[in-house]
Amino acid sequence: MAWIKTKSYQESTGKLRALYDRVKGPNNNVDNIMMMHSLRPHTMEGHMVLYKNVLHHSANKIPKWFLEVVGVWVSELNECRYCVEHHFEGLRRLINDDEKAMRIRGCLDERNLHNIPLERKEISALKYAQSLTENPGNVKKDKFDSLLKEGFSHGEILEINQVVSYFNYANRTVLGLGCSTDGDILGLSPGNSSDPSDWSHN
Repeated sequence: MAWIKTKSYQESTGKLRALYDRVKGPNNNVDNIMMMHSLRPHTMEGHMVLYKNVLHHSANKIPKWFLEVVGVWVSELNECRYCVEHHFEGLRRLINDDEKAMRIRGCLDERNLHNIPLERKEISALKYAQSLTENPGNVKKDKFDSLLKEGFSHGEILEINQVVSYFNYANRTVLGLGCSTDGDILGLSPGNSSDPSDWSHN
């Protein structure tokens, strides 16, 4: 499952068990990315607070399905198959159009934004995400201004920026610790966006 030692739900006690109980899905399943933190539970707590507020919060204005597209794109650029597979299932469920979802997935896999079935405004966000992921030191004000010109508000740009930043963090957690999808239930997420403290995966 991973290079790093982890503690399963059954092995957990104390603070770790309490956190596992908050993030678990069906049959006490805990996503492997969360188990990567099991030797330092406080880092799992930080991870989940960030994840829940960046991607699953009712105050976001950008549709969750598109934030998931941004996350899959960043993960594709980083070659993080774990996050690609998990979050593609999430966006597929949210779009509720398998044909469109598969077309999006195909274009992201091929790193081809020219034929992706998205609006020009959305493609501009993916281009920003690519620059911030691949060459963050080269992101200048013109890239920010281009998002404004496409119609994103400053608050929406912040949402995009935070999703890009979160997935770069999550990808490096997965890739640096050897996390795999073995035993995971793909596509589970904390669905209750109205309650930031509800981390349960369903």
